[in-house]
Amino acid sequence: MKKHLSPSKQPQPPPNVPAAAPPGGEATVQTLNELLSDGSGFYSLPTQHFNEVFPRIYVGNAFVAQNAMRLQKLGVTHVLNVAEGTSFMHVNTSADFYAGTGITYHGIQANDTEQFDLSAFFEEGADFIDKALAHNNRKVYVHCREGYSRSPTMVVAYLMLRHKMDARLAVATVRHKREIGPNDGFLRQLCQLNEKLAKEGKLNGEVGKLKTK
Repeated sequence: MKKHLSPSKQPQPPPNVPAAAPPGGEATVQTLNELLSDGSGFYSLPTQHFNEVFPRIYVGNAFVAQNAMRLQKLGVTHVLNVAEGTSFMHVNTSADFYAGTGITYHGIQANDTEQFDLSAFFEEGADFIDKALAHNNRKVYVHCREGYSRSPTMVVAYLMLRHKMDARLAVATVRHKREIGPNDGFLRQLCQLNEKLAKEGKLNGEVGKLKTK
């Protein structure tokens, strides 16, 4: 169970970001958690409803996802709901919800539990984000209930699959822009993806320095 600090009015300082991450580098649940926490074992809750964590990719919560007018003002053209469902811990939206807005919707019915296999949807989510960003004027809003566990995990997987980042750099990239805390089960799945991609030679040898803009 992650220990959380109460969100303050001021954003928490980002963690140290690795300048480069060679393929096959050690990515464990512990090393990823070290990137996510403040160094003393505490995790910050999101201080904003949403953040642009990578160019034209926003991670956020249900509050904004259910406000189509606000999404339109942001220029969002695509929405990926990684918590589709009707329970309290899900977000009950659909393609019909965004009808007439010009927003393209895709939903994944994921639970925020360590036992849930979100990795089964990594390629599906990455494909949707990829297609959404195929044109320079498009933006994608990836969300779950809080924009804290399920949706950032999906974006991390996208960065690994489509930008050849290793798990550590991908996690640090998203954490640099937003307070996140994927559960340990999801982190384990990212580690497994990291191992698979490294063995297949699909991670960059030099990923370069993290862009802060």
